[in-house]
Order: sequence, then C-alpha cells, then structure tokens
Amino acid sequence: MNSKQFLIHLVSTLLSIAFAAKVTIAVESQSISLPGCPDHCGEIKVPYPFGITQDCSFPGRREFYLNCTQSSLFLNSSNIEIINISLDGELSIKRFIGRDCYAKNGERENNRSWLSLKDHDVCSDRNTFMAVGCNTVATISGYRGDREYDTGCISTCDNMDFDNFTSNHQSCSGVGCCQIPIPDGLKSITVSLSSYDKNRTFVYDFNPCSYAFVVEQGKFKFSKASFRELNHTDVLPMVLNWGIGKESCDEAKKRDNSACKGNTKCANNSLGYLCQCLPGYEGNPYHPDGCQDIDECKIESSCGKNSKCQNLPGNWTCICPKGYYNTSKMDCSKSVSNNQLVKSVLPICIAVGVSILLLTATLLVYWGMKKRKMLKLKEKFFEQNGGLMLQQHLSSGSQSQETAKIFSAEELQRATDNFHESRVLGQGGYGIVYKGILPSDNKVVAIKKSKFGAEKCNEQFINEVILLLQINHRNVVKLLGCCLETEVPLLVYEYVENGTLFEHIHNKGQGRSPLSWELRLKIATEAASALAYLHSATSTPIIHRDVKTGNILLDKKYTAKVSDFGASRLIPLDQNLLTTVVQGTFGYLDPEYMHTSHLTEKSDVYSFGVVLAELLTGRKVMSFDRPENERNLALFFVSSMKEDRLLEILDNDIITEGNTEAFKNIANLAERCLRIKSEERPSMKDVAMELEGQRAMAMQQLGQGVHMVSQKTENLPTNEPSDPYAIDISGPLSSQ
Repeated sequence: MNSKQFLIHLVSTLLSIAFAAKVTIAVESQSISLPGCPDHCGEIKVPYPFGITQDCSFPGRREFYLNCTQSSLFLNSSNIEIINISLDGELSIKRFIGRDCYAKNGERENNRSWLSLKDHDVCSDRNTFMAVGCNTVATISGYRGDREYDTGCISTCDNMDFDNFTSNHQSCSGVGCCQIPIPDGLKSITVSLSSYDKNRTFVYDFNPCSYAFVVEQGKFKFSKASFRELNHTDVLPMVLNWGIGKESCDEAKKRDNSACKGNTKCANNSLGYLCQCLPGYEGNPYHPDGCQDIDECKIESSCGKNSKCQNLPGNWTCICPKGYYNTSKMDCSKSVSNNQLVKSVLPICIAVGVSILLLTATLLVYWGMKKRKMLKLKEKFFEQNGGLMLQQHLSSGSQSQETAKIFSAEELQRATDNFHESRVLGQGGYGIVYKGILPSDNKVVAIKKSKFGAEKCNEQFINEVILLLQINHRNVVKLLGCCLETEVPLLVYEYVENGTLFEHIHNKGQGRSPLSWELRLKIATEAASALAYLHSATSTPIIHRDVKTGNILLDKKYTAKVSDFGASRLIPLDQNLLTTVVQGTFGYLDPEYMHTSHLTEKSDVYSFGVVLAELLTGRKVMSFDRPENERNLALFFVSSMKEDRLLEILDNDIITEGNTEAFKNIANLAERCLRIKSEERPSMKDVAMELEGQRAMAMQQLGQGVHMVSQKTENLPTNEPSDPYAIDISGPLSSQ
C-alpha cells in the first residue's frame, strides 16, 4: 500500500468511527418527549405528540393534551384513564361498563348506560362488544363517518343448570354471554341494556345484574365466575385509535409543517395520518430530531470472518481488507490476477447469456401455462357454481335470453372499472353493491359482490337463482343474471336511481323533499303487493326476511321496488315454517321469530308493520337519542295506539293534510301487523288488499279516480328444494 492509499484508508476509517460515535450518542440521548418536557406520568410513558402540558403537546390539537394526576394519566382532562400509549396509533384506556340491576321481584334497581366517547375518540377494531347476563338485550350505537351504526345481541339463561355449569359452557355464544365484533372507526358510542323478561327469580342468586361493555380482545374471558366478578368490576380495558390531523398524507406533504420529521414516512389511517420511522431507523417519528439510525453492526452483523461490518445511514455493509474483494454483501475472498480474472469471468459471462435465454423461454412457457390455468380455474368455478345446469335451463327456452344472462368475469370487470371504489353504491357487513355500465349496450345495472368466499354451490342454489330470474313483478327489483366464473357468484340487478325509502323519510333537508301522504300510501301499497306476490303467487313461497325501508328502492316516478334478497328463504309447499339462524335488522325483527328461530311468512308481516309505523310517524325504528320507552318504534307505536295518542305521534309533514280517518285505518292495520303472536297478524295478501282499498278511497276523494294496473307475471318452476339455500349472505342483526 503506497502513502496515498494509506492516507485515504486512514481518513475513511476515522470518518466511520466519528459517524458511529455521533449516532450512538444521538440514540442514547434522544428523549421521546420534547426538550424540557416530562416523558412519564407515573410508570406510563408519554411520547410526543402527547404531552401533560400545553407546551409539551402537539400544537392546535387539544386531544393530545393529557392530564397527569397523582401518577395517573387521563384523556383530555376527563375521567378516562390511559394505561398505555403506542406510537403505532393506539391508546389503551380504562372504560366503565354498563350495568342493569333488578330486585328479586323484577323491579329495576340500577341502570347505568355506558356513555359515548367524544367525537374525535375512535374505537379500534381490536375491541369486542360483550353482554353478560340472563334474559338480556344489549345494544350499541354510534357513528362510522357520517352514518349511524346500531346493532346488538341477546344473552339468555333458559333451561341452563348453572349448578352444573361446566367448561363446555365457558364461551360467549349466547348462553349467559353474547358478543359481536366492533368495526374499525366507530365513534360516539352509547351502550344500552334492558331485559326482555323481568321475572328473575330463578337467576337472581347468581345474576342480579346484567352487564354490557366494549373490551379489548382477549382481556375478558367469560366463565361462571364472571357473574360474581363483574359485580365488583367498574372498568375494563379497551383500545382507541388516534391520528395526526384530519387529512391524508398527500395533503400533509403539501404543507411545510407536517408532523413527520427526519428519516420518517407517512401512513394514512381512518383518522388522518400517522408517522413511521424508515427501515433502518428507530425512535419517535414526531420528535423534532426525527428518527435515528440503527447501528446494525452492533445488533445483527452477518459479515463473514474475512470482512468487517461498517454502519451506514439506514443500512450497513461489509468492508474487505487489502488483498480481498467482495464475493457477496457479507463475505470477501482473496483477489486474483487479471489473466486469472479473465479466465474465471469468461465462463461466467457465457453462463449468464445462456441463463438469460433459458429464462426468457421459461417465462414464455410460464405465462402460457398461467393463462391456461386461469381458463381452467374459471371453468372450475363455472361448473361448481352450477353454470352448466343454469346454462342448460336458459337454452331450453323456459327463460328468455333477454331477461336472464350468464355474464363473463371480464364483462363485469369492464362495467365497474375493475370494481373501482368510485363505483360503490352501498355496502354492508357481507357484501358490496357496485354501479356498472355494461359495455355491450351501455345499460346501467347494479352488481352485488360478496366480501367473503363461499362454499361449493349446489343444485338448490341454482334452482333459487332460476326462480328469482323468473320473478316478473313491477315492484320487485329484477335479477338480470349472474356471473359464475368467480369463486363467489356475482349477481346483476336492474339499477334503481332514486335511492331508498329510508333516505326519503329520514334525510329530509339533504336533497330529499318530504313525501306526501298520498305518495307514502302508494309506496306502501306497492311494497305490500310485491311481498304478497312472493308469499302466495310463486310456485314456492319466498320469505324476504329483511323487510325494511332501506330495502325498498324508489325510481324516478317513486315506484317502489323491493330489493335485497340476501337473507331470503324458500318454504317448500309441504312445510309451514322453517327453523333458521336468526337474521334481519334490529328493530324490524319479529320477536316471535327472534325467540323461537321459527321463520314464517308472518315474520315479513311484522317487519312490514314497522315500515307502516315509520311512514306514519317519520321516526327511525331504533334511536338512543329518544327516552327509553320511545327507543323502539314498534313498542312505542303499539303503546301509543292503546292509549289513543295516534295524532300526537304522526309525522308533521302529513298531519296537516287532514286525512284523520285514513291515518287511523292504516295505523290500525300496522298495529295488527305488530302483534306478538303470529297467528293474530293478517296475511300479506290481506294487508295488500286493505292498502289498495285505502288508496282507492283516497284517490276518489281527490277526484282522480283509481287507475288499476295489471301486473303481468310468468309461470314459475315447481322445484321444491328440500334443503333451502340462501341466494346471498346477510349478517345477523345487521344495522340499518
């Protein structure tokens, strides 16, 4: 080594040592809080952007200003105690549980609902909503974005011998305890408790109170001892999400004062954005000093025995000593002469050239095989989804090709811009509906796609698809066809452009005009006609099972279209009822069906009675903003009818029109539909005929006459599947 090479090597070594020393000092001295600010409250770390004084927290955001009292940390000067802060965007807190206590004679002694958090405090999906108790109905409400969210579960102790309570019962599955997952982004939460049977004599000794709470997953395990333990428990842990600002990373980057400091990256979340250290760096990404380099040579050096590790900003490398050269990132070997190098490199170059040719040929073969594999996979899905059977039926001439079609996967992908999020019309817990424009004729359609995989479809599924394809009623959303080339069949419906009846009733002032009484009566009559058709005019009766204003669509002329048969069931002609898992929307559910799991056509009648009550009162079916005796619309409506207070609860948008007698007639019909015993309710056909009569009288009073519309229908097949199969999937107790 000559003097010049020695000097260069010496300078390089000194710079490396200096850089490593500087980084080590920086990492060791960096605090998680701002300079001069406390970084602990008791044993809890308080990292910036949080702080326990205004000067130590993120400026302009009050939710980051925490209160440290007697070594305990509280959220925003409230009584919500924080037990951990994670820079990954989560806060662990202690939260009060809801409690509903009764005396042995059934009189309520104490009821404490769990009050909502503030709007900017958002619940994480790492939590679970649970209820513990006997004969307990627990509900949870809140907001996801600007939309209301309401759901709940039922816990019962019927026929359970708690003296012999074993480990087989130590699960939260509806006996003594029920639970449902919490969706991400839920805020302004309210938990409510009630009992559907106040006779608590047989459970009072071990369960004088019922409980409901949101708890971090894995932090509460139900057992027989839970009834006693919860009686002495006030709070349980739950997890909140937090984020910086209310803007995306792209918007934050446009400003000079972004919260993300040096050596960091930005990540979007449901509340705005978070900051994260780049790979190879660690520390607090919000701290003014930013994230600091990790000295990988101290913790994970993998350099070989002939090389030496050198730390780099965000990375590391292996340095070879004199006389050696890199054979890989982690090892060195002795150098060779130029002739030896040429002799050794030439075969390598030839081998590389040959390898490139072989790789190109292999890729061509691979892409060909992959394309054939995709075609075979489509054929497999098509066959297992019953495509051959459906194709044979359509080609037999029993169904017109103009009204029923098997679509290809590519056709529906082009129609929806590959199912782009801008085409989403609506979504629930189990499926998403997209707006599509068919490339063949530019026809606008609605395409339903399940979020989850499904088991292999069978003959009963195809029989039901064929049946729905042939429903030809002007007040039922038409099923135009399906796609069977995907793992889960896609269903294609006609597009109805004027929104739902729910939006027209409850979103007044948001681009929706109030509905007149004549228009409400028309919509109710048409919806009842469609349900009566499904119950009695088809070869195999169809029970909708999720009748609600959100599933009644309106076209430009306000013609009603009953939609969403995801929860529907067929009843074979030799059966009067089916035993099923309880499904439907909370507030519309038939109480008899909910308690017995016996599904009949009268279950749809009860749900339609709730729809009539909604049209008459303009009230939502469930609202925790109303007094307790008014929260459930069905119960409130029936009690108001018994007390002869109908005129007091009518919607102001219709009561001014003076049709008092008509209101009473429709209200009496709704009250009969809402009777607890199903045998006391009218049939859907009787409901439709009575509404048609009321509408005819109303039109005669206006001097307009009655225009009777003949509704043409087609003959339906007589298939009677012994094992009814759902056309689509819908979650139990889904929210409006």
